Amino acid sequence: MTPLSEEQIASREKTLITALLLSMWAPLTTGIAVILSQSTTQLADFIRRSVELIALFISWRVFRSVEKGQKVSFEKKARLEKIAGLSVAIALCTSGLIMFMITLVRMDTFEPGGNVYPGLAIATLGLITNSWFWRRYTKMTAEQYNPVIDSQRMMYRAKTVVDFCVIAALSAVVIDPASPATRYIDALGSLAVSIYLVWSGIGTLKTNLKLKLRRAIR
Repeated sequence: MTPLSEEQIASREKTLITALLLSMWAPLTTGIAVILSQSTTQLADFIRRSVELIALFISWRVFRSVEKGQKVSFEKKARLEKIAGLSVAIALCTSGLIMFMITLVRMDTFEPGGNVYPGLAIATLGLITNSWFWRRYTKMTAEQYNPVIDSQRMMYRAKTVVDFCVIAALSAVVIDPASPATRYIDALGSLAVSIYLVWSGIGTLKTNLKLKLRRAIR
């Protein structure tokens, strides 16, 4: 694997730091939105953003240690990159499973209501921001492959799809909160998000294992 140039390293770390700083506010703002609303999808989204923030921090630290730190052996570099990939995979799968359980528990008792506008605004901003990072990481990965950057590409692809599902579910609450169908739309939105997150986590894990296998063969 061809090493990244100093310019590429600086560009990728800048993107990682920017993503980390923006993501730090997500759990707080989403948490406030959860308090103001009664949406199952919104609660699940809060959990998802919190877990992903941890994975993003680990990925940034690994990238900095491998690419900007002292010279590290091939074995240590591979181990650290594996940790970054696994952290993303675990974050996605954990978020998906927690969201799935919350949805099942609240499905029979949930009644749409509360102020969902803050959550809708946050999800819309998240869709715009996360889709930009998805395209950014995709471009970087195509330009020159890096395991940490590729795991971020997959995570932000998942984040973009999740934000779209959240917007769809909350929009249904805004349009007709009293409709019996709204409860099921919100629940289905949460289920769709949880299934996609688990699927993305498994895909990230498979990519990480394939990379490990290729390195072992070499």
